[in-house]
Formats: sequence, C-alpha cells, structure tokens
Amino acid sequence: MDLVTTYYKTPIGIAKIIGNDNGIQAISVIDDASTTLSIPKEIPNVLQDCVLQLEEYFDGKRKKFDLKLNPQGTDFQKSVWKELLNIPFNKTRSYLQQTKALGDVKAIRAVASANGKNPIWIVIPCHRVIGSDGSLTGYAGGVWRKKWLLEHESGTKQQTLF
Repeated sequence: MDLVTTYYKTPIGIAKIIGNDNGIQAISVIDDASTTLSIPKEIPNVLQDCVLQLEEYFDGKRKKFDLKLNPQGTDFQKSVWKELLNIPFNKTRSYLQQTKALGDVKAIRAVASANGKNPIWIVIPCHRVIGSDGSLTGYAGGVWRKKWLLEHESGTKQQTLF
C-alpha cells in the first residue's frame, strides 16, 4: 500500500507524519514555517488516530501511545527503538542504562547512533534518553525540543513556540 503523509502543528514545530495500513512509518519535526500553508484540512484515515494521539499528548491528556508502528531500519536499530518504548512517561534513562537493557554495554555508541536515527518522533521516546551525568546531550530535533518535551512530561507548564 502506498504511503500517505500529513502535517500537524505542534507547540514545538510542524510534525510530518507518514504511514499506511501497515502502521506509522515516520514522524519528524520540521521548522519550515512555509509548511503551515500546506497543512491539509483533511487527514488521511490511516493517520487520523496518530494526529489525535499527538494532540492528546500535547494537551497533557495522553501519557502512552497506542499506535501501530512500522519504523524502517536495521534489525539492531529496531531493537533499540523497541527498547525505547519501555521508558515510561516522565522518566529518563541514561545511554548506559539503555545499553544495559539491550544486553551489551560495549554497544553504547551504536545504541546512541540508533537513538539518533529514530524515525518516529515522540511516540518512540528517544527524548527520554540522557547522558549519565544528567545532561540532555544531542537530540535530532534539537536539544531545546528535548528539554521542552521532558519538562512537558514532568507537568511543567510549557510555552508554545510555534
């Protein structure tokens, strides 16, 4: 089945959502304000639940996503992304803890790399992985977004930036 795309305006950027009947393949965030002009009024049926759940998340009404996911990557990347789903809402885990959970502490760089390639923003919560010293470290969507998401999950009132 062909992939379909929609856009959803979040408080921290425009989410680009791609998927089909096999599941959500990608959610990314884009900064290009011109995209707001192309946000469709009609959301493809297969993406409506994803948009609704993201909306509930940003409204503070959802702590766990219940979506059919179909991220594309290597078997190793998929195992890392699957483990990310085990990090509860409003909790963080260090890269070392994440590596231990996967069973190979020597794979810390590979795990960090796979985290950085996570194709499903927010739903697969790579933003919940931090440095062992508590630092926010890198984040594909920008460290400021990672900080915003972690504070949002902690119940801190967040300012809408977009």
